[in-house]
Amino acid sequence: MRIVGVEYDGEVHVANLSPDGTGVTVVAGLREFWNDPEGSLARPPAGGTLPVGEARLVPPVLPEAQVLCVGLNYIEHAAEGSYRDQELPEHPTLFARWTRSLTVGGADIPVPSTEDGLDWEGEIVAWVGRTLVDADPGEALAAVVGYSTFNDVTARRAQKLTSQWTLGKNADGSGPLGPMVPTAEVGDLRDGLRVRTRVNGVTVQDGSTSDMVHHVGETLAHVSRTLTLHPGDLLATGTPAGVGYARTPPWLLRPGDVVEVEVERLGVLRNTVVGNEHRRSPLSRTAERVVGRAN
Repeated sequence: MRIVGVEYDGEVHVANLSPDGTGVTVVAGLREFWNDPEGSLARPPAGGTLPVGEARLVPPVLPEAQVLCVGLNYIEHAAEGSYRDQELPEHPTLFARWTRSLTVGGADIPVPSTEDGLDWEGEIVAWVGRTLVDADPGEALAAVVGYSTFNDVTARRAQKLTSQWTLGKNADGSGPLGPMVPTAEVGDLRDGLRVRTRVNGVTVQDGSTSDMVHHVGETLAHVSRTLTLHPGDLLATGTPAGVGYARTPPWLLRPGDVVEVEVERLGVLRNTVVGNEHRRSPLSRTAERVVGRAN
């Protein structure tokens, strides 16, 4: 099962993408789905099947969802970044994305006018399926309803202006998400899923989730002791070593580059980088092209 968002008739619905990527079967309305995600996945789909050309693929994300991200969460990536020759922090480094920064596979990613290029960060997103308050790690992990491939594309110049990362992590259209795969089909990330990123066919990241410093259950439990997590919230779990800014010389994504993130059991997420002149343009690709590139 691969869960996506589809927009038609002015509303967003949650749908199951067919194995061949040619159709979507509506599961429920967006808010109805996140009111009971586990039940929505267990019940027969509420709607019919549409050809992908009749709907626009969008992230199945509530507007008010909290998008929390873990920085420097793989041992080797921490070493190539801020914690070279230093002990790793006891607690996860957390930052936030706005839901408006999220997009889908196949969508263009524009380079902001102040950046020489963008940096890739292939990773996995965990989707929260239950309300969590003061949870323990086991309870928090059991609340995860599914996982998606994610690319935490970063505007490094904006990120490095200050010690706070918000600006560099929220460039327009910089957070492509793949379809959500239910947890039962993915397993436990602690067992190790391979995470790879390619730029124009060249592998630039190749890691395993077994190398995470702070795992999903621990991190969600930590967050829940300060703020309540709700169904539909997302946790981006961090990226392996191999990002562009840490290379000599630095390597950034520029217009025309194609970046792919491939995660074992979750699929391939593919996007093309474009110039800043496309930044204010609406997503113009048809759903068929978007879905075709998201798998």
